[in-house]
Amino acid sequence: MIEKAKRTTEDAIDSDGFVARAYFPGHLKRGHSDHGFGPLATIMESFLAPGTHIKLHEHVQDEIVSWVPAGVMRHDDPQGEHLTVDADHLMIMNAGRGFQHEERTRADDPPLRMLQIFVRPQAADLEPQIQHGRLPDPEINAWRHVFGPSGSEARFTVRNAVHCHDIRMSPGETAVLPAQPGWHTYFFVFSGCIEAEGQTFGEAESGLCSDGAEVRIHATAASLIVAFVVDPDAPICRGGTVGDGETVQRMAARARS
Repeated sequence: MIEKAKRTTEDAIDSDGFVARAYFPGHLKRGHSDHGFGPLATIMESFLAPGTHIKLHEHVQDEIVSWVPAGVMRHDDPQGEHLTVDADHLMIMNAGRGFQHEERTRADDPPLRMLQIFVRPQAADLEPQIQHGRLPDPEINAWRHVFGPSGSEARFTVRNAVHCHDIRMSPGETAVLPAQPGWHTYFFVFSGCIEAEGQTFGEAESGLCSDGAEVRIHATAASLIVAFVVDPDAPICRGGTVGDGETVQRMAARARS
């Protein structure tokens, strides 16, 4: 069975060319009081206009994945890193006990739409680090492994039990959602439209499959989907600046009411 969430209409952040909308996977689980779902805390759909600068700020605890299928995000930090994240590159900021950075787009960059994925680590105050590099080339109508837990075979890792996959589907094609016994799958339609178990999921709509069964999705338009396979019983550290921060908690409370 798939629990469905509609597209978020309220902005969590709207400031000087930066807009972010929060999605709460935990709200799709009936009787679940937490806005996150195990180690998967929050998904932020973020938009940056060309020439936008988000000044130096700190994150703690969150494992922050910047997945950028449209546009360019530029990262700078006090450690001297100047990184570019786009459709070919991924960045993970494992904030741990604290990491500062700033983000920007240049005036000649295209408008940016991305997902920032907030994962709760398994323990508090871990060593901060940055991962950045080229993603495996995507194959049409095939799932690509974007990141996985530390110790897995994934090229990029987070410090808890979450796997992420993405897929670019042609109209009329069918795929099976990634799954793992005992784990649950949350998916987000970044663009396009799919059908699954008699329900339709359009752009920025999401679903949670909590029974571990095989679920087939059918693309009714060219579609880009990202899916997270999550161990709901993994130990987690709360207190992330964004994933469990005051802004997101207020948004989560309003979304529940």
